[in-house]
This record gives sequence, structure tokens and C-alpha cells, in this order.
Amino acid sequence: MIIRAAEPADLPRLQAIETAAGELFRPLGMAAIADDEPPALEELERYRRAGHAWVAAEDDGTPVAYLVGEPVDGAFHIEQVTVHPVAARRGVGRALVARAADCARDQGLAGLSLTTFTDVPWNAPYYERLGFHRLADAELTPGLRAVRAQETAIGLDRWPRVCMRRGL
Repeated sequence: MIIRAAEPADLPRLQAIETAAGELFRPLGMAAIADDEPPALEELERYRRAGHAWVAAEDDGTPVAYLVGEPVDGAFHIEQVTVHPVAARRGVGRALVARAADCARDQGLAGLSLTTFTDVPWNAPYYERLGFHRLADAELTPGLRAVRAQETAIGLDRWPRVCMRRGL
């Protein structure tokens, strides 16, 4: 598996990865997540141009997973990390998070943050295994409060969610 910066030609494949991975939510009673549109190409391009989009690619260069994010209040906030089901359980997500951590360190940031579903096995429980801890409401920075408000506005709070952080 190769971890590399996303390229413009990768972006439609990232949308396909998101759609395929979304199907895993359907059996959990989260059909709205499975049916959600993937990130727009313009949004993915914004992350890519900022140098905050990476892919995990097979030896032939085909992306099977991706991570995008941006700095928020002194940490690199992982907006999305998605692994295609065919590449699941191979350490791909872990490798992408490690790349984001390296980038954060290089930029002088103090940690990684993310928001995720609490009751989905490959969400909060997985990130806890990667060293993230759940943040209490009082620990949320203004930027994380804004992220959570946006998630609430688009309906993600229909299922329990949490902010998490990991130091570097």
C-alpha cells in the first residue's frame, strides 16, 4: 500500500470510495448515511490544493482509501477518513491517520482531532484504539463547536456523535 498526496485524477475515485464505504452503515439502521452524497469534487479539490488530502493506493496506483482535513484551533482536524470495504482491516486507515499526524507535526500543530459516531465499531471505538480520547463538552474549542454545529445542522446528530483528540 502506498500513502501519497491525492492528485486531481484521484478525486472521482474518492467519491466512489465514499459511496461504497457508506453502504456499511445501512445494516446499522443508518440508511441516511449510506444514501448521503459523497463530498463534491470542488470540496475534495480544496483539501487537495491545501495539501491536506492523502490517498492509500494499491501498487498499481488505484486509491482504495483517503483522508482529508484541515487545521482547527491548533490541531489537524480529520474531516473524513474513508476506506473502501475491499481494503478494510488491512491497516489502511491507521496509515492515513499516521500521515496526517506527520503533516500536523511538520506544521507545528499539537494534535489531531475528529468527530465521529460513538456506536459504530469502526468509528469512535476504532479511534480509541489509535490513541484518541473523547472530549467532554467543556473541552471543545471554538472551532470544534463550529464543526459540531454544522454536523447538527445537516442532521448527523440523529445518531450519537463525539469529538475526539489525540496529541502528537
